Amino acid sequence: MDTDRAERAGTYLESGRQEWDDLIPRIKGFLEQDRLDVVIDGKPIRGYRSPDARSIWIRDYSDMMRGFRYFEPDLKSTVEHFAETQAANGRIFDYFTTFPEKLPGERENWTKYVRVPVEADVEFRFVKAAWLAWQATGDDEWIQKLLPVMGRALEYVRSHPWRWDDKQELVKRPYTIDTWDFAYSAGKHDWLQFQIDEDTYWGIMHGDNSGYYEAFRIMERLHERFDRHEEARRWAGRADMLLRNLRRVCWNGRFFTHFVKISPVTIPGVDEESQLSLSNPMAVNRGAADHAMAVSIIEEYRRRKETSSAFAEWFSIEPPFPDGVFGDDKLFAGAYINGGIFPLVGGELARASLEHGYEEYGVDILRRYFQMISERGESFLWYFPDGRVSSEESSTSPEATSTDGWGSSAMLYALMEGLVGIGPGQALEPGAPGSPVARGRCQPCQSPV
Repeated sequence: MDTDRAERAGTYLESGRQEWDDLIPRIKGFLEQDRLDVVIDGKPIRGYRSPDARSIWIRDYSDMMRGFRYFEPDLKSTVEHFAETQAANGRIFDYFTTFPEKLPGERENWTKYVRVPVEADVEFRFVKAAWLAWQATGDDEWIQKLLPVMGRALEYVRSHPWRWDDKQELVKRPYTIDTWDFAYSAGKHDWLQFQIDEDTYWGIMHGDNSGYYEAFRIMERLHERFDRHEEARRWAGRADMLLRNLRRVCWNGRFFTHFVKISPVTIPGVDEESQLSLSNPMAVNRGAADHAMAVSIIEEYRRRKETSSAFAEWFSIEPPFPDGVFGDDKLFAGAYINGGIFPLVGGELARASLEHGYEEYGVDILRRYFQMISERGESFLWYFPDGRVSSEESSTSPEATSTDGWGSSAMLYALMEGLVGIGPGQALEPGAPGSPVARGRCQPCQSPV
């Protein structure tokens, strides 16, 4: 690659293989179309939008940061805004927007903030976003100012009766599909149930707890960096406890059980014991699964790849729930979060595979994704198992863009950290946000795989 082209490209990879060299600019192209610039209280904020609405969700944003941090210079303004709007009890908003979300019914361009009550994962995602921004910028002063906000967010989760189960000493939530934002109501609510009420069915969802385990470790590391050793030990103890309880309660010998029930409830027509949900590969990448567990999870996906008729094994959940039991007829088996195929899952699975001795499988996932986006020039949040793309008509979401940054960023994360081998502490030089960290020849890409 010539120097002028390299400078224009920013972060790039030069391996001599199209599937690797072209993957970064293709994903960057998706992400560039997902930028969302807003002005709130006179302050410009640069975010990256959800694939299904013109909103800045902390869950999408914090995951997408693993991709766009390689070329986006503003990694602070969105994190700062979530910090500035933190509630007195420590709660963080799910998302904010200045755009009408559900046209034509909603036309007002007011500034709107939302916290979906059933969501239990928001605070750990905020902590992760702050951590990634600090890694990319090296701004110690900035992260030290945020540490109290991060601590209050995690204390909220550890103390609020909607978030914490005292008996198991784990994070709890209503009965949702993995990390998604609507709960099973057994027909007691007339549509998707986002609220908590007297009919809520409670339980432990493993993905919340693997996320908080990682967040507690982040707090430990940051306090150690700033010589706050007592605080670091406190967070380390909390992380150790959470990990022990997570493995004790949720590990079923092959993978993490989707939902361990606190409230007694049975959903007819679903084999809950065999349900493999999307947070499993994420648990590996968050450090909540040891090597033996990681191997078991990866093997489970490989097995289901061979036994399923789906075009890819990147299931949101498998097997899915019966059609419509979550309150919307569009949520039939194989649609959206009820068994749809998510590149987000594929990227996480590729990253886990490349870390735990399944290099050929991880490479195969990345190649399949490259072929998919090369053929269509687009990437969607989810696909039907037969390969059909999602659409507004087939989803409960307001939009269905063809430039999904959530899943594509997960693939870029797997490429950069898994295949290229840029790890924490190497990825970005402090003080050089968006620097071309992957310049040079990719040695792993010259291997037979």
